[in-house]
Amino acid sequence: MATAKKSTSKPKKKTLKLELDRYSGNVGPDVVDVQALYKNHGVFTYDPGFMSTASCQSAITYIDGDKGELMYRGYPIEQLAQQSSYLECCYLLLFGELPTTDQLIEFEDTIRNHTLVHEQLMTFYHGFRRDAHPMAILCGVVGALSSFYHDSLDVNDPEHRQLSGYRIIAKMPTLVAMAYKYSIGQAFVYPDNGLTYSGNFLKMMFAVPAEPYEVNPVVEKAMDRIFILHADHEQNASTSTVRLAGSSGANPFACIAAGVASLWGPAHGGANEAVLDMLAEIGSVENIPDYIEKVKDKLNPTRLMGFGHRVYKNFDPRATIMRETCHEVLSELGVNDPMLDIAMELERIALEDDYFVSRKLYPNVDFYSGIILRAIGIPTNMFTCIFALSRTVGWISHWIEMLGEEQQKIGRPRQLYTGAKHRDFVPLSERKKK
Repeated sequence: MATAKKSTSKPKKKTLKLELDRYSGNVGPDVVDVQALYKNHGVFTYDPGFMSTASCQSAITYIDGDKGELMYRGYPIEQLAQQSSYLECCYLLLFGELPTTDQLIEFEDTIRNHTLVHEQLMTFYHGFRRDAHPMAILCGVVGALSSFYHDSLDVNDPEHRQLSGYRIIAKMPTLVAMAYKYSIGQAFVYPDNGLTYSGNFLKMMFAVPAEPYEVNPVVEKAMDRIFILHADHEQNASTSTVRLAGSSGANPFACIAAGVASLWGPAHGGANEAVLDMLAEIGSVENIPDYIEKVKDKLNPTRLMGFGHRVYKNFDPRATIMRETCHEVLSELGVNDPMLDIAMELERIALEDDYFVSRKLYPNVDFYSGIILRAIGIPTNMFTCIFALSRTVGWISHWIEMLGEEQQKIGRPRQLYTGAKHRDFVPLSERKKK
């Protein structure tokens, strides 16, 4: 089969001096306004991966990678993880302020009232193979929600947007738990609205109809912290995907399904899975020194997964909280798992070895969250689903914010074209074999 011909031409580099307007946000780097760059000067900007491009204005989340700082609506993540709950953070991300007692009670009641999914949606699960990846199932069923909730699909109506947000946040734990139960051949467990958001999720994951189930408060607290720490992370790949899909006017369920699909990529949501794969590759504590030497060898491609971060150049502020939570869970459950022993020894080495300390290769949130999820009993292929569940409120908050902008436009990135120039079509009979 023929393959697409790769471009071999290289773009020509030229120098262009321009005067552009510069704007300052409340915190963080200034931005240069290039909106009229093509109109006034006939050029586009070139920024692969959008690493230096602010795609939007946002008042939701701020990250300072050099300082190791993460804030939701101005509140440090450390304070929220220690003192708040996931649903309180959801309210904060959605509405911009921490709720009063009455507002939080009303919000929690609203979410509880939307935890059930339509009974017919369950038939969707039975259309998948039993060995289907849970993320494949989640992509399908989240998008399918739009076929059940026609009364909240007008993206131009603020009340519809809010109702859709409530529904998706409330139903995502149910959908994720159902994907897990289907994959192991167990009966679906209905939501229990007498429990907290995290406690309800744990029950739907691990309860069976034949036996009573009690939520472990230490595990429940850990699950809630995992949700909080992953709730939003500024303009990452999946959030940008949701915004781009939403800019076309797509319904909210389709936009969140697009976010789920983007998150599924191993370079984005699969990082904690990669940590477990690495631990399995190491095999035992005795093999760690040899593995570390491979990591230090510049000529060896071996990488230490779950250490360092693309955004955080100092330390991941979420990792400090997750480390404490990780040790709490392992102590509470007393899990005897050789892979967890490997993880703890790797942590000790990374925090003491000059090679890692000097390069600021500290364990990140993915390192600890993967260990916690494994200790709780959640299989590796469910990790990204947990991430999607956590991040749903961030996606919805950005989607609502974007649609509320007065100058909102459909996303349309530009390109630097390096393909063939104009050429005339050659009939098949006249083409020579190359």
